[in-house]
Amino acid sequence: MSTRPTAVLATGLAALLLAACSGGGGAAGTAARSPGGPEPVRATPTPTPLPTGPYVALGDSYTSGLKIAPQVGEPRGCARSAVNYPSLVAKALGLADDRFKDVSCSGARTGDLTGSQETDGGGVNPPQLDALSPATRLVTVGIGGNDAGFMEVVGECAKENLADVVKSLIGSGRAPAPCKDHYASAGGAADQVQRKVDTAGERLGQVLQEVKRRSPQARVYVVGYPVLLPADPASCAPVLGRALAAADLGFIAEKEQQLNAMLKRRAETAGAVFVDAAAPSAGHDMCAGEAARWVEPPFPAPGLAAIHPNARGQEGVAAAVLKAVRG
Repeated sequence: MSTRPTAVLATGLAALLLAACSGGGGAAGTAARSPGGPEPVRATPTPTPLPTGPYVALGDSYTSGLKIAPQVGEPRGCARSAVNYPSLVAKALGLADDRFKDVSCSGARTGDLTGSQETDGGGVNPPQLDALSPATRLVTVGIGGNDAGFMEVVGECAKENLADVVKSLIGSGRAPAPCKDHYASAGGAADQVQRKVDTAGERLGQVLQEVKRRSPQARVYVVGYPVLLPADPASCAPVLGRALAAADLGFIAEKEQQLNAMLKRRAETAGAVFVDAAAPSAGHDMCAGEAARWVEPPFPAPGLAAIHPNARGQEGVAAAVLKAVRG
């Protein structure tokens, strides 16, 4: 077996994240009906009016639309696309340009929401929360993956699997899950991943409190991450080959699930709405066919970013956000 594709895959994976009802049921709201009497009159719930802006979008590269054409805005290093999900949401809501501000930025962590961010592509992005004001009525927040160290987990898995392939060439055979074994042998390092996710959650909680303080009338939506891998990681063989053990792909998928679960908890605690991007993206992971996938694989289509959403992925997340906003 040639080891070159494996080495390239490891490099691609290791670069993953360089570029995360209104109340009442039962009898409430139901009028009593006397035997033989007329049907009771039931109140029609008043629909929540759609926000008319101003709308501010906060987030990292999964929000900004890394490498999806056309790239717009300043600084250029933030890699914002004119067809990322915030832009699609703003368009669907009929918001004028002066009622929408996208300050998301590739590589952003929660600290970059309150402090300036030096971008890899040049330029400084001001603190994202500075875009908020008391007039803001809609906020989406898509962040946390970089804080949680998801890139380190994927990079470590790529490295451990590459080393395992090399060992197998000298006759020692492949391990079922070299990356998971690495964490298990590192004195509970797998728990360190969870601790990073928890720390990211604490920071996100503080960010959401600050959003509420600056924009008390805004409806706030925390947007989760679309799935990277299918329910059966072994089905990725046609795309990823045998470079990564199926059990390690499952390990990566588990860490992403933990990240999304944390985002959901923090949103609910802060009184925000969690937008689940994982459920609608099922079957559209990076191992799906080119026409179906929402996330690009380590060998992406020309011009797109590896292991990041493509234009279809942005459209899918936009639909999930709009569904939540429209209630």
